[in-house]
Amino acid sequence: MRREKPETWYAIAQQNGTMIKKREGKIVYLGSQKVEFKEKTENDEVNHQIRLIYKVTEETILPDGQTLLMPKIEVDTYWTSLPDEPKVIIELYEKHGTSEQFHSEIKTDLDLERLPSGKFATNNLVLHPGVLAYNILRIIGQMMVCSTKTPLRKKAQRRRIRTVIHNLIYYLACRLVYHARQYKLSFGHHSPWFLVFKEIYQKLSYV
Repeated sequence: MRREKPETWYAIAQQNGTMIKKREGKIVYLGSQKVEFKEKTENDEVNHQIRLIYKVTEETILPDGQTLLMPKIEVDTYWTSLPDEPKVIIELYEKHGTSEQFHSEIKTDLDLERLPSGKFATNNLVLHPGVLAYNILRIIGQMMVCSTKTPLRKKAQRRRIRTVIHNLIYYLACRLVYHARQYKLSFGHHSPWFLVFKEIYQKLSYV
């Protein structure tokens, strides 16, 4: 992309791409094509073919209504082996930042940044219960967001694993008691998170 002019991609997009009109003065072209490249080995060169997704944006009018003297051309390219539609591939790349947040939570909030062994098999064994714990906490976090009993002022679409652990595990103290031939958890009902915990527990008990 560094060696190619945006005008070249613009011509390719006009000829082969799918046109999407975003607004007055802004058109986006989406498409894909096969690209061949050579990989040098010790004795020979191997030819490879990979799929390239492109997104070409032509802007002639700015959002504030100002008309440009020359069209503004922007090009984004994505190298992928996925067979999905260009729109889906681009959305996946744009969500890469969200994916990085999830990776950060696994490493920091669950303390899995430094794995205990130098052997892949051992670390793989450690990661399996870690991923299971992460998914369970993620489900609880989404239930916490949807709950109307959550004692938080700011609304959010998701909560960090650290927040879920702090509010529903560390903050919510309980005792294991034996009464009437049964073991039960005794909570302090004055806790603002007790009603949230009770609601989530009742929902999960039916799964």
